[in-house]
Amino acid sequence: MKIKSYFKIVLAMSAAVVLLASGATISWAADKAPAQKNIILTTTTSTQDSGLLDVLIPIFEKKTGYFVKTIAVGSGQAMAMGKKGESDVMLVHSPAAEIKMVEEGYAVNRRLIMHNDFIIVGPAEDPAKIKGNKAAAAVLKKIMEAGALFMSRGDNSGTHAKEKLLWKQADIDPTGQKWYQETGLGMGQTLSVTSEKKAYTLADRGTYLALKKNLALDILVEGDAILLNIYHVMEVNSDRWPKVNAEGARAFADFMVSKQAQDVIKTFGVDKFGSPLFFPDAGKKVEDLGK
Repeated sequence: MKIKSYFKIVLAMSAAVVLLASGATISWAADKAPAQKNIILTTTTSTQDSGLLDVLIPIFEKKTGYFVKTIAVGSGQAMAMGKKGESDVMLVHSPAAEIKMVEEGYAVNRRLIMHNDFIIVGPAEDPAKIKGNKAAAAVLKKIMEAGALFMSRGDNSGTHAKEKLLWKQADIDPTGQKWYQETGLGMGQTLSVTSEKKAYTLADRGTYLALKKNLALDILVEGDAILLNIYHVMEVNSDRWPKVNAEGARAFADFMVSKQAQDVIKTFGVDKFGSPLFFPDAGKKVEDLGK
């Protein structure tokens, strides 16, 4: 009986040790898990329409335990939501507006992520005869002179901001002209409307290539230095909006500049299009892009 009692005591002690160890493990895991799991990401439509976020976000969520709610709108609207504290982190491509947002204290830790370029697309018939001309502003002047239909996103997005810069460079105000129409839509939908109306538009290369098979549009103008399209990630300033998920925003931004994410960006689209839709730029300087 004494031997049996001894073994009972040993087994009880072993079980207690296992329970304690399990408890410690559970406690450690809880300490490591995100306190606030949900992250609101506001981003330009091109990162969504191209399919890039469909690849990156599941990797991030599995790696960190966070859950990302993505709101894909124009960059202007994405940043407006950040200014109101309605998002935690922003992935956008409107550099002048981004810099202003940081200077005004609404965003912090603006970091370069990637780039591609803008292109001017239109019907193969090319009624304005712009194909092969690399000077984007001169091309817009030819479109105006031909009275050819041009579709603008008109949504204060990064693409719209670039388009307005090009019209300004061409010294043209297209507002109210019959040949100039605003869709108020994202990039993918604007490309669809442009295709249906056999018009011209400015698009980012990534979204165009991702949707090309469903579009009756050709790349007609490319290569002008002013058409460079640069993406940054920024965190909403938690000093201004204490309720934002600052830790989650930082985790997402850190992931976007990580080697793992940058490697995904580097090869995304190669299998389908023969070249990537975006080029990874973490750690680089903007002035060195496109060289």
